[in-house]
Amino acid sequence: MLTEEQIQRYSRHIILKEVGGKGQQKLLDARVLIIGAGGLGAPIALYLAAAGVGTIGIADADEVDISNLQRQVIHFTPDVGKPKVVSAAEKIAAINPDVTVRTYQEWVAAENITGIIADYDFIVDGTDNFAAKFLINDACILGGKPYSHGGILQFDGQTITIQPRESACYRCIFPEPPPKDAIPTCSQAGVIGVLPGVLGTIQATEAIKFILGKGELLTNRLLTYNALRMRFREVAIKRNSNCPVCGNNPTITELHDELDTLTVCDLENK
Repeated sequence: MLTEEQIQRYSRHIILKEVGGKGQQKLLDARVLIIGAGGLGAPIALYLAAAGVGTIGIADADEVDISNLQRQVIHFTPDVGKPKVVSAAEKIAAINPDVTVRTYQEWVAAENITGIIADYDFIVDGTDNFAAKFLINDACILGGKPYSHGGILQFDGQTITIQPRESACYRCIFPEPPPKDAIPTCSQAGVIGVLPGVLGTIQATEAIKFILGKGELLTNRLLTYNALRMRFREVAIKRNSNCPVCGNNPTITELHDELDTLTVCDLENK
């Protein structure tokens, strides 16, 4: 039952027929995990908190660096040197006291990711390297956890939502990581600061739609965005029957860490 204060706080949600009081209660009861508290994770966390997602988990082992502040909008100048999960949790608490924040100040790896994602309804990938992205995909497929993938570099970004065993997964598109040094890092190639805001808010929208059970999720559709041309492009994706993790005869049946840790997005921290 929503309190009077919650009815006021979420009034713009409640008057939407797609949300209403029941939908807002679903958001308050939901649990979403954000892996990565950087450029993508920052807007995702802010908007999910404002929307009233009741439990938000944040996993990141890094500390705030001054070079992060150009794009990682959940962190402020006085936060430099502070663990990112602590900085993010403080901002979430300031936005919405309804939200319970669970922090994981550690890198996700094959040995711990299954336990971390177990208690959550939806996972959001805001990480910065291919090794983590492939690991998150595999863990979510094997664990039956729906999730949103996102990645950015320079002026370009991409995102897709994965429903395990129902839609194409990340490995259906990219079966394995690219060769080391095939793609430059953001510290080498740069990234426009507003780019993760665009992609991150799309990922947050997908999480909210999933919780509400409303709208059309971005499944089997890779959405790409170029900020310079201000153009979105949608690429239809089919589930690959030969996919090594979700195909008819999977070869990946347990988690392992990819050796390649090449940074792919926003997110070169130093």
